[in-house]
Amino acid sequence: MSLQIFKALNTVLAFVSSRRNLAITFPMIRSSAEGLLKRPLELSKVAELKALLPDVVEFAYIPHSDIRIHGETVSQQNKRSNSPDFTLHSSSGYRLSGHEEEEHVLILEFAENFRTTKSGNLVDKRNQRFKDAVDELMKATPEGEVSMDLLQAAAKDHIPVNPSAKKALPANSSQNMIIPEPKDRPSIDDILLEIQRQQWYKNQIADRRTFKEKVAIEGFLAEPLSHTIQQALRESRNIMTLYHHQAAAINAIAQRKHVIVSTSTASGKSVIYQVPLLKFLEENSNATAILIYPTKALAQDQRTALEQLLCACPGLQHIKVATYDGDTPQDHRRTIRETASIIFTNFDMLHASILPHEELWRTFMKNIRLVAVDELHYYSNIFGSHVAQIIRRFRRICAAVGNQQVIFVSCSATISEPSQHMKRFFGVEDVEEIVEDGAPSGKKDYLVWNPLSIEDMDPEVAKLGHSGPMCEAVNLMIFLMMRGVRVILFCKIRRTCELAMKALRQRLSAEGRLDVLAKVMPYRGGYSQEDRRRIEYEAFSGHLLGIVATNALELGVDIGVLDAVIMLGFPFGIANFRQQAGRAGRRSRDSLAVLVAEDLPIDRNYVKSPDKLYNQPVDHLTVDIESKVVIEAHLQCAAHEMPLSKDDTFYFGASLGELCDSKLRKDKDGWYHPHPKFLPYPAKHISIRGADDDKYTVIDVTKIGLPNGVPRIIEEIELSRAIFELYEGGVFLHQGLTFIVKEVSHDTKVARLVRADVNWITKPRDYTNVDAMQTHRIKEIARSPHRAYFGRVDVTTVVFGFRKIRGSKVLDVVDVDTPPYERQFTGFWFDVPKELFGLMKEKHFNLAEAIHSASHAWMNRFALSADLRTECKAAEKEYNKEESQRKRPARLIMYDASRKGSVSAQAFDHSDDVLRQAHDTVETCPCEDGCDKCIHSATCSEGNVVASKIGALLILKALLNLDIDANSVATQFGSQEFETIVEATYIRPLDGVQVEPA
Repeated sequence: MSLQIFKALNTVLAFVSSRRNLAITFPMIRSSAEGLLKRPLELSKVAELKALLPDVVEFAYIPHSDIRIHGETVSQQNKRSNSPDFTLHSSSGYRLSGHEEEEHVLILEFAENFRTTKSGNLVDKRNQRFKDAVDELMKATPEGEVSMDLLQAAAKDHIPVNPSAKKALPANSSQNMIIPEPKDRPSIDDILLEIQRQQWYKNQIADRRTFKEKVAIEGFLAEPLSHTIQQALRESRNIMTLYHHQAAAINAIAQRKHVIVSTSTASGKSVIYQVPLLKFLEENSNATAILIYPTKALAQDQRTALEQLLCACPGLQHIKVATYDGDTPQDHRRTIRETASIIFTNFDMLHASILPHEELWRTFMKNIRLVAVDELHYYSNIFGSHVAQIIRRFRRICAAVGNQQVIFVSCSATISEPSQHMKRFFGVEDVEEIVEDGAPSGKKDYLVWNPLSIEDMDPEVAKLGHSGPMCEAVNLMIFLMMRGVRVILFCKIRRTCELAMKALRQRLSAEGRLDVLAKVMPYRGGYSQEDRRRIEYEAFSGHLLGIVATNALELGVDIGVLDAVIMLGFPFGIANFRQQAGRAGRRSRDSLAVLVAEDLPIDRNYVKSPDKLYNQPVDHLTVDIESKVVIEAHLQCAAHEMPLSKDDTFYFGASLGELCDSKLRKDKDGWYHPHPKFLPYPAKHISIRGADDDKYTVIDVTKIGLPNGVPRIIEEIELSRAIFELYEGGVFLHQGLTFIVKEVSHDTKVARLVRADVNWITKPRDYTNVDAMQTHRIKEIARSPHRAYFGRVDVTTVVFGFRKIRGSKVLDVVDVDTPPYERQFTGFWFDVPKELFGLMKEKHFNLAEAIHSASHAWMNRFALSADLRTECKAAEKEYNKEESQRKRPARLIMYDASRKGSVSAQAFDHSDDVLRQAHDTVETCPCEDGCDKCIHSATCSEGNVVASKIGALLILKALLNLDIDANSVATQFGSQEFETIVEATYIRPLDGVQVEPA
């Protein structure tokens, strides 16, 4: 009976799937199959097929409008026409009202075999697969049991439930599964055993490490706290005793020392500055404090915690606390200045709003006793370099109003040499370093999860899109949530975050678990203030079971007690890995951290060598406090706040005199003032985060034309992202929901979207050229005839179309006409020597691989490389089987990430030394094909797929004029069909440019 049903459905589905204009709904399939069977087809019989072949049969409810095959796209003249839009109802009938769920429809699909092109072969292969599954069931049936009875029992779990139905859940066990309260959840050990018994588990756990629980180490204060502060701690936090690191920090602050605490995540670091703050306020009710956080979410979280502490402290309930950031209304700011004792802010506001108007803040500044900088590790590279100068400006103003008593307290995740870093960063001495963590922690398991590769999985399953790292990460997340485990899924980039949320919506909706879906939210940068506050409230209040986030929640935001962390892909460094993993587990509960490896070289490296995740030292935080470009910018600001003199060398270093004489305006009394071109507000000329992109406003216009329908701003995104995400006809993802881009105005920088649940996404077809255009400086490379060049670099990005993709299948290829995104930077470059170029061609090297890897090798050795970019090579182009007319010069080129950046000039000055370090590192690195210590970069935009360690080494040797024995260079047998690299041409220098010595 089941075989006949399978054959009938198989025949119908093979026919339907060969016609792209037909939507595969179960009612349509059912009527056709019943015509072949000559009898009714019951849902329970189809569910039996699903139970027998769960990875092949897709039998579930999806939103009604997911059935549309192609969305509407804007037709263009002289372009290929778009495929027609076959839908089940007219577009006027869509319920596209904001974030409301659509009505659902039942679909039935079989996974397609992408290796088979003839439908007859496909039908035969599926039929045989069904027979094999039946044979396996028969063999696996225990003696005394009936195979059909077992199959029918299993099928009950696969009868789909309509999520839109307003009725009680059916008897389906998976959908009727009651989620335990987090306090009653199973242990991590039990959950991992259960995972390994699942049908979908195929030995993906490549490595498991268990860290035993750690008991608390109590600390003792040199001077006891007042009874009122003890009461506040007890009533608001249930704190009876302090941990060792908390007590040590409070003791050091009492001795008027600056303090840095570098301990694990969730170790109660905020107590170390909150308790001294309460002591200062009890001693002097006029005392003030500034608490600085890198993100608004973290500031909001910590403000709530401090307010609760103050409310529980007799005598301090009247103390006013305020947030002073970019979201603070202008008409509230004066009141905050005049009445608040404690402000929560960020360095952006300190730089652009507080210090430039120091005359309005003098009373507050004069009474500051404590400045706390949380998450100090966040401030590195060029951003950290700017922040270091802002702190010096702040210290100078405090001293000028007679305040020499400010104590700086900083908290950080584990970093190397914390006290030295704080001294350098803040410009202060007498720093107490506290690194011994006294907080308890529960048992913690770490997993390296190695998803099935394409080669190892059934091609039919792969084609359906139910495979790959994202799918497995989402499956794990759902499995954990269904067992009461509170979990966060970290994604490296915003788009991945949205795709993961979309997958969660689809899975949970199809399974009828809208109750679980309601407890899952995405969180990333770019959301509107309204959405951000709503999500933060839900997270802080502990209402959520799951969060899908970028590293915006990597920091210490209290998002409730998390039991598990899933990292989709290796984060951007070991420090990020440990920071994210540390988000799970509080006090005595066991917890879990899972790294789901992506199919990228860096991830593969950690799958093969997982010890590095735990034993590899954390890189030093890099802050350049001697950059003349950065110092000069802040001298203009400092001179505007209060005229400068040569005595201010104390704050800004030895280069102050030279910079003031050459860049600022000196009056007759010898005081220095800002250069007129920076007036009236020099701070507005500095982008401390390096972000100088224009932003596009993304507007949801779905409700226009409906009663009370108004457009709604849902996001603002940077131009550098907009070019890849906002093109007419494309799918834009927001909070896991899909929108169709209807119109983009590049003049007004506005995109208009309509809500549409579609079961496909779009991927842009684009290219980016990074071209050296003009040489401003030329520098020798020691003991080499070759040169390093510095000058203007033009970067041009063109999006010329997009692909519509469902799973791994391309549904359509569409052309679009968008203006090129052109920008100018400064940068430097090395041309691949002609002799080596000829040798590598002769030996069949893939020059793109070699150049790409050599560029990353150089950047890996330069301390400020996070603020540089290079032209990353894309596998899609370099390994294409059709020749591209776009040829790139044989050149290693690096440029500033920001148009206002200055790092490339410093990089050029050290280019020779860094080149030698890169060579030595690549030559001596013990890895076989490359790793993140030699030729791979964790931030490579193309995933380091196009790479060659031996090719990189040859280029580095040639530039340094080191011996290369051509006869010993082995001929390569790569995958390149056509040459994409041509010999670099000389870039004309400006008149008068002389070659500088090495």
